[in-house]
Amino acid sequence: MNKRVLIIGAGGFIGGFIAAESLRRGYETWCGVRESTSRRYLTDEKLHFLVLDYDDSSSMAATLSGALPEGERWDYIVYNLGATKCMNFLDFNRINFQYLRNFLNALHESGKVPGRFVYMSSLSALGPGDEKHYTPLTDDIVPHPDTRYGLSKVKAETELMTQPESFPWIILRPTGVYGPHEQDYLMMIKAIDSHWDFGVGFRRQMLTFIYVEDLARAIFDAAERAPVHRTYIVSEPKAYSQADFRRIVCRHLGRSFAIPVRLPLWIVKIASAVSEKYGIAKNKAMTLNSDKFKIMKQRNWSCDVSRAVADWGFAPRVDLDEGIRLTVDAYRAAQAEEKRRRKEEAASR
Repeated sequence: MNKRVLIIGAGGFIGGFIAAESLRRGYETWCGVRESTSRRYLTDEKLHFLVLDYDDSSSMAATLSGALPEGERWDYIVYNLGATKCMNFLDFNRINFQYLRNFLNALHESGKVPGRFVYMSSLSALGPGDEKHYTPLTDDIVPHPDTRYGLSKVKAETELMTQPESFPWIILRPTGVYGPHEQDYLMMIKAIDSHWDFGVGFRRQMLTFIYVEDLARAIFDAAERAPVHRTYIVSEPKAYSQADFRRIVCRHLGRSFAIPVRLPLWIVKIASAVSEKYGIAKNKAMTLNSDKFKIMKQRNWSCDVSRAVADWGFAPRVDLDEGIRLTVDAYRAAQAEEKRRRKEEAASR
């Protein structure tokens, strides 16, 4: 029989690719969503949906119990639910930690503990790396996050690690995820398309990336083959400078140049604080905030992925050059579609 997969937090940028990869592998694919969750990237008619109230463990337990016949369960649960930016930083704890705790309680109450539980954490859970010798981050580093986001992820990881020994968790810590539909890196691509490349700080910064389809493949490769009760960094095994990133983006955009603009850290810190206060006043989560500033100022995102390679054969297929080409192609296609739509609207007036 086909394996059953339940994806919690399936509605976002990454979730849509996880669902697509699950279907590609022939799995019976279920998507856990909220009532208000957009299904923009979840349009395949083969998908099954569960509407879950993450604030209520008992309600989720009842929904899980009713989804499958008694005694049956999902082979894999991929927990991708989380917030990367919040207006109120207490929401990081509620969404990234408390919701996971509630869901785990619901699994135990409903008797639906899966064969494997893959939790999507973040490289930010580890905290700043070595910024003197640029030693790569490894899976054995004791986490010391310096952001509220990273702290909420470590709390969630700890909640998993303190589950009964029989609970089959695997933790993935992806680095920066990019690809079609992602917005933060798209902002950088748009700036370079306008011949500007904005960066933070003057010291060398080494960046790492993982293309979204490689991440989706890694999730199921780990679910199928990785030992349980282990953590894994997920990244292309190569670090890039800001200049490397700029050159690659320029080439695929067909731009001959982009002017690098380096902003002093103190200016960005002030701008982050102002943006954060503005977001609070407007009741809106801002991309630029004090948490994001700490992430941007980190100089060393280099990664050692040897444990994932040894344990389950992790081997990303898409390097940054190819991934940016695919992302730029999607960006140009979206531009063309928007231009066509506006032309049709103008003609219909």
